[in-house]
Amino acid sequence: MSSLGGIAAGHTLSAEAGAEVLADGGTAVDAAVAALLTACVCEPVLVSPAGGGFALISDGGEPVCLDFFVQTPKRTLGKRHDGLTAIEADFGGVTQTFHIGPGSVATPGFLPGLFELHARFGGLPITRLAEHAIALAKEGVQITAYQAKLACIVEPILQASPESRDLYTDGDALLGEGKRFANPTLADALDAIAREGVRIGTEGEIAHLMLQAASGGHVTADDLKSYEPVWRSPLMRDLSDLTHSTRSETRRSARSLSGRESLTMATNPAPSAGGGLIAAILAHYEPGDSYDPLAFAKALDAVDRRWRELGKPVGFDDRMMAAEPAQLAARGTTHVSVIDKAGMAVAVTVSNGEGNGAIVPGCGFMLNNMLGEDDLLTDGPGSWQPDTRLASMMAPTLAARGDGGLMALGSGGSNRIRSAMAQVLLRWGAHGEPLEDAIRAPRLHVEAGHLDAEPGMDPEPLQRAFEDHRIWDAPSMFFGGSHGVERLVNADGRLSVEGAGDERRDGVFVRVG
Repeated sequence: MSSLGGIAAGHTLSAEAGAEVLADGGTAVDAAVAALLTACVCEPVLVSPAGGGFALISDGGEPVCLDFFVQTPKRTLGKRHDGLTAIEADFGGVTQTFHIGPGSVATPGFLPGLFELHARFGGLPITRLAEHAIALAKEGVQITAYQAKLACIVEPILQASPESRDLYTDGDALLGEGKRFANPTLADALDAIAREGVRIGTEGEIAHLMLQAASGGHVTADDLKSYEPVWRSPLMRDLSDLTHSTRSETRRSARSLSGRESLTMATNPAPSAGGGLIAAILAHYEPGDSYDPLAFAKALDAVDRRWRELGKPVGFDDRMMAAEPAQLAARGTTHVSVIDKAGMAVAVTVSNGEGNGAIVPGCGFMLNNMLGEDDLLTDGPGSWQPDTRLASMMAPTLAARGDGGLMALGSGGSNRIRSAMAQVLLRWGAHGEPLEDAIRAPRLHVEAGHLDAEPGMDPEPLQRAFEDHRIWDAPSMFFGGSHGVERLVNADGRLSVEGAGDERRDGVFVRVG
């Protein structure tokens, strides 16, 4: 058994919180819970107790998936488009319309999901897992350049209410890079949640305060009380045919009968779309001796065209459809990957949308706006169907090698999650690149016939194949933020842990042991 573990996350403080828990003997799920609670403090534009997400977990047996994403309200209260306010988010020369306000709030699953994960796979008490987050919220954290940039993009949301302005601004201006951001009311809320349990957020005091903040929308006490996380069987795919026969001699490889290395992927299943799209992209890619950007772009384009033709999640062979009704949500996200000393692995991706502009009174966190985006609901805001689990592009993923090697991976990036994840998996799994190199390598994305590509790839074949294109001047958060951890089996049988956080989105990796 290895004495090593590791965590990759979207903020140094989130990763450090999880690493402390691993060092104290906590499980990978313990570490992920600690990291996500801390992310509520230091990544507040992306993470909130009023959001939701997905987790893939393996503890040595068959992997399982927990869907704790948001649910649409059970019924409409008034007209569905009531309680919505349009704002413009500035992505640096490109703007996008979002809708905020009470009518944009969906039933959150974040707290029920974390407590469900902990009940099944945790070891240390929740009060221990929340300590780092509570202390940071009280003391304050220094705002990073990346978090400051995110805040600027959604400034109209952070300035939307007096309570939000009090929290996120210094007078009229947003708190900028290097400023100290303290949130003592969030510290109090997290302390109460850790001590009293999930019921405080589903039918207790914090639930009542969330309903107060959501007044004028559609979420009710019954929605909060009846919400349940859903355990699902992951989408499983054998990727052995993709793997190249030559890998580093420092690793002991397990070969299939075809002579290729055994490799299996478990990812987010239907009703969400991200995992199925990634599997379809990998199925369309024709591997050679090294990663081929043009071959990948063509595979991505083929799946995207099929996706648009069908208008539904597409599975491995382009025929699999969602097993149950869902409405697609592609939002701002962050991700945590963890492997512990016992070999438990977890990949968990969460989102609060962009936030709805309302701070929960006395709690220091913002409600989600999952019902408020034009590109989430095909017929626009207000077109949601009651009592439906929203689908997502989020695709936490585990990949297992036949020799005992294991990798946990996930990404933020909205619609670019599928291309970011597929490129990392191909470089790492099909072409044997180290995980850190695969994550940092230049990326491309194809959507609706338009190609975006980072520098570092030969642009001419891509430009010839895609008349509508943009070659970027530098790597960008646009192309996602993939954070991964890998347990390797070396040539002499020793285990080691490697990993990387994606620098495009402030990602870091911390090794423990």
